[in-house]
Amino acid sequence: MPKKKKTKKTKKTKKIINKKTKELKKLKSSIKLNDKKSVISGNDEKPEIKKIKKQATEKRIYNLKDFVVYPKHGVGKITAIEKAKIGEIDIQFYKILVEKEKLTLTVPINQQSKLRPIASINQINKCIAILKTKPKIKRTMWSRRAQEYDQKINSGKIYELAEVVKDLNKNTDIIADQSYSERQLFEKAYERLKSEFEAVLKISPEEVQKKMDKALGRANISENTE
Repeated sequence: MPKKKKTKKTKKTKKIINKKTKELKKLKSSIKLNDKKSVISGNDEKPEIKKIKKQATEKRIYNLKDFVVYPKHGVGKITAIEKAKIGEIDIQFYKILVEKEKLTLTVPINQQSKLRPIASINQINKCIAILKTKPKIKRTMWSRRAQEYDQKINSGKIYELAEVVKDLNKNTDIIADQSYSERQLFEKAYERLKSEFEAVLKISPEEVQKKMDKALGRANISENTE
C-alpha cells in the first residue's frame, strides 16, 4: 500500500498546537516567578500569632505521694499539687514534706530542676558497694575537706553522698576518735542516705541501719549498743 502524504492542514494544526503549548509553559513559569517574588518581598499579609501566657513546664511530672529528693534537704514526699494565680499566669507547684527535718517545701513545677526522683534498686546496690570500699583520706586541711564534704552532701547526688559516709566512717562510736564537726557531717550524710534507702527498699529504719552498718563494717558497734 502507498503511504499517504501529509496534507498542509495537518502541518498547520501541529504548528498551532506547539505554539500554544510553548505559550502555556511561559505563562506557568512567569506565575511561579511572581509567586516567589511576592513571598520574598513580603507583600502577602501574615496572620498574627498571639502568645498565650502560661507557665513554662519541665519534662518530668511527679504525682501525689511520690518520693523526691531536694538536694539541700534530702528525701521528701509530695503531699499536694496546688495552683495559684500570679498576675495573669497560672502557677502549679508541689508541696513536699521532708519528714526528717519537719519541713514543708513549696516548689513550682517550672522550677523543679532541683528535684530528682529517688534512686533505683541498682543505684542503691551501687551505693552499698561504695560503702564497702576503703575510705579516701586526703592530706588537705580539715576546713577545706569539710567544705567539700558539705558540698557533696547538698549536691543531691546519691553516689557522692555514699562517698562522704564511707570517707567519714571511723568504725567506732568513741567521740575522742572524731572531731565534733567531723561527726556532725558523718551523721548528716548517714541520715540522708538512710532515708533514701528506706524510701526505695520500703523496709524499716532498723533494717536499713543494719544493712548500711554491715557494709561499713560497723555491725559490731550496732550489736554492742543494742
